[in-house]
Amino acid sequence: MRALIVADGDVPSRSALYAGWPRWDSDVELIVAADGGWDKAVELGLRPALLVGDADSLPEDRFAEMAAEGVPVERSPTAKDESDAELALLAALRRGATHVTILGALGGRRFDHSLANVGLLALPEPGVAQVELLDATTRVRLLCAPAGGAAPVRLELLGAMGDLVSLLPLGESAEGVTTSGLLYPLLNETLRPGPARGLSNVCIATEASVSLRVGRLLIVEIRTNVLTGRPGTGDQM
Repeated sequence: MRALIVADGDVPSRSALYAGWPRWDSDVELIVAADGGWDKAVELGLRPALLVGDADSLPEDRFAEMAAEGVPVERSPTAKDESDAELALLAALRRGATHVTILGALGGRRFDHSLANVGLLALPEPGVAQVELLDATTRVRLLCAPAGGAAPVRLELLGAMGDLVSLLPLGESAEGVTTSGLLYPLLNETLRPGPARGLSNVCIATEASVSLRVGRLLIVEIRTNVLTGRPGTGDQM
């Protein structure tokens, strides 16, 4: 089941999202608003099926209003360990989501929130669900190798030629990194935290891929056709 979470960060317009990711809202079965993300969702023409949060960015009376309209509300205390985006993700996973797109998780005035949202990519158990952070130009996903490193895991990059792709180890070194369809190929190599070796690779095919044998690897895709305003080649999602 595909779920869409709208958080209270910078959320692009529908046209901007479609320009970068033409299928960003395809087959979505569940929409969750994280607190003030309710209004951001409404601006996109979306009607969330669930409202989650502590009412610090969406007024308390709006929570009551939504509840009165029959919208399920999961109200949390202000003093809590989780962010509203994390609570929304947990709610989606409890309802059986296997693919989750989070809007409003990148950019904005709170860099610490952006970093924490990147950490949410590691929240589901490997193989349970795939989570991605999305804005008009950028998609961030996490590739996690199974314990033991017996067989590599693989992630397809269905983008456009010229897209930028950065591969950044999360935590310890990422081992056995192999790529296809990228300008600077990697073959069973190790990327270590700190050095920027995996930064700014380039797609040279519409069907590229990354595989990983040990560790966790952040995969950041940037749509250069949106940045430059020039048409891409083979735009997909």
